[in-house]
This record gives sequence, C-alpha cells and structure tokens, in this order.
Amino acid sequence: MRIEKNTSLLPEVKRGRKVQILIDGQPIEAFEGESVAAAMMAAGLRVFRITAKHKTPRGMYCGMGVCFECLVTVNGVRNVRACLTPVADGMMVETREEGMA
Repeated sequence: MRIEKNTSLLPEVKRGRKVQILIDGQPIEAFEGESVAAAMMAAGLRVFRITAKHKTPRGMYCGMGVCFECLVTVNGVRNVRACLTPVADGMMVETREEGMA
C-alpha cells in the first residue's frame, strides 16, 4: 500500500515516472526512484525468499542493506538486495528458495 494523498502531517507525495516490473513473471506497478523492495511491499508481496535449511520465509527487515534478508534475483543476477536496488522499467525480479538454481 502506498500513501496516495497529502495530509497536513506529511509532505507532498512526489513520485517518479510510473514503470512496470515483473515479479516471478507477474507485472506490478512501480515508480522510478523507489527500490525493488518498496515496489514489492506496495504490491502486497512480503516473502522475498525461502531459506534452504529451515524453509522459513524472509522479506524486508532492515531496509538499508545491512541484514541481507531481502535477497532476490534481478535480471538473472542472484543475491541482489532488493532494498538497495532501484526499479527500472521491464526489470525481471525472481523470488526463490535458497539452494535452487
């Protein structure tokens, strides 16, 4: 869910150009300037990967690139931190189970 309107408590909402990215083959709306993690969270996607050993879900935790919980595959490159990666039109993002190709 994104903030859609201005209030007296928040500054004006400004967004970049609307783009489309693919998450596991499904198109979602994103805006230039936001991270892959922000776009995924706004689309209601909370699980970014499943751990290999205990099969537990992982998603965005710290939001600043320290914890490495938000790892995804972006345009074929594995182990990319979604919280630090800006969206780009047509970007392909894959969530996955660790240990899987």
